[in-house]
Amino acid sequence: MKNQEGAGKGRSRGQAVNFLFTMLLFLAFVLCALFTVLIGGKVYENINRRSQENFTGSVALQYVANKVRQGDMEGAVRVRTVDDVPVLELDSRIEGGNYVTWIYWYDGSIRELFFDPADGLGLEDGLSILECSGFFVSQSGDGSLITLSTEGEGGGELTLSVRSGRGGAEDE
Repeated sequence: MKNQEGAGKGRSRGQAVNFLFTMLLFLAFVLCALFTVLIGGKVYENINRRSQENFTGSVALQYVANKVRQGDMEGAVRVRTVDDVPVLELDSRIEGGNYVTWIYWYDGSIRELFFDPADGLGLEDGLSILECSGFFVSQSGDGSLITLSTEGEGGGELTLSVRSGRGGAEDE
């Protein structure tokens, strides 16, 4: 009888050890899964932040570069200063009228203003295109190169060779 009681206690103890081992293994699995999710979330957050930085810098530069290429005709592209703000000015002729497009950085964003010069519009009238930390535009002395740059995270620089060089920047 004693042997049967001892065998029962041993079996009971063995079942407890098996149960405890199973629970510890399950706990280790749950902790590994939790840490995997937490690390994956952090990786996703970093990728998303870098993607956003890259988007802001490259989209701004490519947008302005495409505008310059679109309007690059003899004498139509220049950089000037308006109220101490460097402005990329693109002239265009539409249905017999002369129009101007200004692209510049003002009040925390890149802005674009398309207008008839006789309208008397100013920098504050432009439409916000993209928010960024800073945007600068400059033109080489002979007018053949235009340099665009954005500041802040994801900032960059782009230099364009234009056919419409006019011999430098102008001031208003």
